[in-house]
Amino acid sequence: MARRSIVISQQRKLQKLLRDKQHGRKSRFATRAYNRCQLCGRRHGYMRFFGTCRICFRELASNGEIPGITKSSW
Repeated sequence: MARRSIVISQQRKLQKLLRDKQHGRKSRFATRAYNRCQLCGRRHGYMRFFGTCRICFRELASNGEIPGITKSSW
């Protein structure tokens, strides 16, 4: 799990980036803002459509908490 301070600082940076973008200002380093998992704070293996990382997605899907997702078998 990511350190809480890193997650919070990244959330602040992302909010500031969105605020600046809304006001028409261009950010100096747009590539420094990155997505994080909403559950654990992980930044790698992030699935944008679900807002979670691959590990949390697998757990949620296995528990049946994501509707329409089933484990494939053939």
